[in-house]
Amino acid sequence: MTNPSVNTDVAEPSASDAPLHSTPLVDAHRALGARMVPFAGYLMPVQYADGILAEHVWTRTHAGLFDVSHMGQAIVAGPDHATTAAALERLVPGDIAGLAPGRIRYTQLLTPEGGIVDDLMVTRPADPSEDGRLFLVVNASRKEGDFALIAEGLPAGITLTPMPEKALLALQGPEAAAVIRRLAPTADDFAFMAGGPTTVAGFDCHVSRSGYTGEDGFEISVAAVDAVALWQALLADPAVKPIGLGARDSLRLEAGLCLYGHDIDETTSPVEAALVWSIGKRRREEGGFPGDARIRRELADGPSRKRVGLKPEGRAPAREGTEIHVGGRQVGLVTSGGFGPTVGGPVAMGYVETTFAAPGTEVSLIVRGKPLPARVVTLPFVPARYKR
Repeated sequence: MTNPSVNTDVAEPSASDAPLHSTPLVDAHRALGARMVPFAGYLMPVQYADGILAEHVWTRTHAGLFDVSHMGQAIVAGPDHATTAAALERLVPGDIAGLAPGRIRYTQLLTPEGGIVDDLMVTRPADPSEDGRLFLVVNASRKEGDFALIAEGLPAGITLTPMPEKALLALQGPEAAAVIRRLAPTADDFAFMAGGPTTVAGFDCHVSRSGYTGEDGFEISVAAVDAVALWQALLADPAVKPIGLGARDSLRLEAGLCLYGHDIDETTSPVEAALVWSIGKRRREEGGFPGDARIRRELADGPSRKRVGLKPEGRAPAREGTEIHVGGRQVGLVTSGGFGPTVGGPVAMGYVETTFAAPGTEVSLIVRGKPLPARVVTLPFVPARYKR
């Protein structure tokens, strides 16, 4: 059964007259007894028969399989890496020019005011024959706008090609590497934030060692027509179980990872969101990306608010929108919160005035009109177990 303390409110409402999209795995989810919900314009599994708590624990102890085919995949291509990277750097603050072959960079699309339009992954292929190509993965709820923004911002000679014909699976957990070795022996050679073309269970795929849980794991891009067969091949391993959106949310929260539209949006800058590590030293010094004036100012003077971890006392979770108070005054707001199964209690993230952002700061969370004690803590709540 699902633990009632686990937040299952992960569905994003869709307009009643807007048809929902489906991933290639929708029938496979239903066959496994998934509870399907609208999310980012897609019909997606929020949980399977075992429930969110069991799925969360299974991923932390074995290997969980996620359908993330709703995400947007695309290729940006130009004559060579330097030219393509320079074009993309006009839109993002990440150091794309310095990205080594076969490596992945996490970065953000920004507004002219320095707010975050979306966060995304950028991979430079290792194959010299693909020099000048960059593989992008963006969030499902933002992909149409992202692709339009990128295409409009690219100079002549650089093209953006979305890949709706691709599906995306994520295999996460401490046994993920052993599972992948049985189906794709070379995939385990990738270090964290690296990837490339690999055959998995006989299917041509692009595999990256990355994910959204804090665990070691892999994201597997595969032709949509092969997605069901690959999904079944991965589930045939006894170490693997299917995992829905509910556990995906609690896993990423424990890992201290942002969810777009909640912890980051067009009002938050990468500096406020504690994502400074994703902005290369050269980019900080040179600028040349949207919102660089704000970001460089916040780097020099400090932002007025910061994203922090919050550990409530007791068992009551503080959900998104909960006010954060100090001395009877509101100093911030919770952006993500719920029960952390691995932590064994409630956890949350939110923004507070910088004065109150130091770990150990005592705050009050206003839950159902009552102040509940909590303290600011260092993220993540659960140590990451990436392969370094």
